[in-house]
Amino acid sequence: MPNTSNSPQEKTPAPAIRAYLGGSFDPVHNGHLEVAMSVYQHLLPIATRLQRTLHVSLLPNARSPFKTQSTDPNHRLAMLKLATENTLIQINELELWQAPPVYTIDSVRTLRQQYPNDNLIFIMGMDSAQSLDKWKDGLRLTDHVNLWVFNRQSSTNVSDGISDGISDNTLSPKKKIASVQNLAVLKTQLPLALQAHITDSPIELLTPTIHHSTDSSNSNSTDPTSPDLNSPDLKNANQGRIYIDSRPITAVSSTQIREQLQRIDDQTNKMPVAERQIASIASINDIISNTESNPLAKWLNPAVYQYIIAHQLYSAAQFR
Repeated sequence: MPNTSNSPQEKTPAPAIRAYLGGSFDPVHNGHLEVAMSVYQHLLPIATRLQRTLHVSLLPNARSPFKTQSTDPNHRLAMLKLATENTLIQINELELWQAPPVYTIDSVRTLRQQYPNDNLIFIMGMDSAQSLDKWKDGLRLTDHVNLWVFNRQSSTNVSDGISDGISDNTLSPKKKIASVQNLAVLKTQLPLALQAHITDSPIELLTPTIHHSTDSSNSNSTDPTSPDLNSPDLKNANQGRIYIDSRPITAVSSTQIREQLQRIDDQTNKMPVAERQIASIASINDIISNTESNPLAKWLNPAVYQYIIAHQLYSAAQFR
């Protein structure tokens, strides 16, 4: 409700909703943007009703503790800016300029310190969530943030050029039953210590744990109008929940895209110089036209692909 009081304390703005998708983004691809936009679109009606500001950001890391090398952060940031231009997705550089290794637990603690009253959500795939007990203090992430976990399908072959993205919300009755059954299986894949944090509704990511509804009619609702989130008793709490989004997303990886780029680069390097230049221009046109002749057309933003070619990133020579 609009605040008309002259009291400074009552003029305190409502907590913002901040969601973060972390990763190396090496390179950023359309799969990353699809996940981030899905979360944004899901949360937007809730944020609008609550009159809260919504921020969904990509959180590029300096270098993953599980990787031995990554592309210069300046290049990765430049590609992220190109990919997110004219979108609602933001970029947070918190981790990018830190000396690696940088751990997620340290980042979420920093974010909680920066935004003590906001609702913080960390987005990840189930493949990452089920291994949180192997991360540094991974089981403590929910002390600081909520988790939004996507169901990643088995890895897609980038060379197929097929991108289903996130599956349609409109499911047949049979698919809905399968989805419920799949969700039950997905819940058991999380480390046991985190399973008590699971909630069936993303709206629960915006309310404190002590206010769990005892009304079973609301427990499975994803309708942002069902709980009374405008209640004065609802205040932000640091204890996080975990929402498992059972809609499958295509699991293409940046590693696969790099490998495909290296193969294309290796092929073009065997051509004479003039033919090589023509081939590079043709590849960019394939991406812009979204043609099936180039398997990367489904995955890379045209400006990002042009940047990769212009700066000779991911060339086969780099990895010899």
